[in-house]
Amino acid sequence: NSRFYWGRLIIIYKFTFTKFLIMNFIVSSSYLLKNLNAISGVITSNPVVPILENVLFEIESGNLLITASDLQTSVMVELQVESKEDGSVAIPAKILIETLKNLPEQPVTFSIDDQNYNIEINSDNGRYKLAGENSADFPKVPSVSDGYISEIDSDILNSAISNTIFSTSTDELRPAMTGVFFKLASAGCTFVSTDGHRLVKYIRTDIKGDEVDHDMILPRKSLNLLKSILPSDNSCEIKMEFNASNAYFSFENVKMVCRLIDERYPDYDNVIPSDNSNTVKITKSEILGSLKRISIYANKTTNQVRFKISGSEILISAEDLDFSNEANERISCEHDGDDIEIGFNAKFLIEMLSNIESDKVILKLSEPNRAGLLIPEDINDNEEITMLVMPVMLNDNA
Repeated sequence: NSRFYWGRLIIIYKFTFTKFLIMNFIVSSSYLLKNLNAISGVITSNPVVPILENVLFEIESGNLLITASDLQTSVMVELQVESKEDGSVAIPAKILIETLKNLPEQPVTFSIDDQNYNIEINSDNGRYKLAGENSADFPKVPSVSDGYISEIDSDILNSAISNTIFSTSTDELRPAMTGVFFKLASAGCTFVSTDGHRLVKYIRTDIKGDEVDHDMILPRKSLNLLKSILPSDNSCEIKMEFNASNAYFSFENVKMVCRLIDERYPDYDNVIPSDNSNTVKITKSEILGSLKRISIYANKTTNQVRFKISGSEILISAEDLDFSNEANERISCEHDGDDIEIGFNAKFLIEMLSNIESDKVILKLSEPNRAGLLIPEDINDNEEITMLVMPVMLNDNA
């Protein structure tokens, strides 16, 4: 009987001890929400692995590391919390973010049972329970070892992404073009994007590498995410490290790792014409406004607009024969070269012009069937930007 009694007591003790193995931490609701919003862009609605609908919480010595991933890109933020225990759990991202969005600013307490991964959130308003998952099932974030390390200013990186990402391709059959090509050399840093119809080459001479050229292709989604989390109110130094398979960015309390596109990038320098001697200088706001109005009347499939350049003016016109729509406008310009008539996709021109900050732009042309170059007149001393756009065939009866 004594042996039976002590056996039951040990079982009860073990059960009680296990039941109360609970990890607790306290954090500001708005502070947590701000950091979750910064990384939530990487979370997809239908991930390949169901656990990727969760965010990984890891606490160690009062530091909370939150990780979100889609297998291609992983983003981590680190923040301070009040906690006496260490531990980890995967928490459903959508329900957690929606809960915090609808809570006023206040401290919230998380209690996590490390046996069944149940999570309880306590606030001044009430109590919320949700089911978590084992953190061991969350994919491991790849590390970048033996990589090349460099630093880049956040304002420069933000400018490079803004000037190139809009002309990347969405065609998954050409994976190299779905990202931005990045080349770090001793003379400077080059960013290139193209979708086969247009191309942007952006050079920064104030970012320099070593004697060996380093190049990689960064995925469009990763760059969009990186741009959204870059600080907008102040500039900071970004540590950048990359090897043959991954790129790593680190700044403030944020870290991001993305898998590089393992493809050969097109030979972009051979595509850019060097003999476009027919130059047209125009005011950006005038041509951009005119294109936005004229494109309303263009064919919705081709978005074709016609440029008839003669003397010191441009006649911009468009028509949609299917609906008998037609429009034209005249704008003044500074023209050096022969008269020319050429067609472009209005959507492409509008996107390119919208990403140029200069008040004046220079359009360089040669023949109606050859690519045109769009170059801002005013740029910073440390940058160079060239935008190429392919023409579209004009209708003979237009």
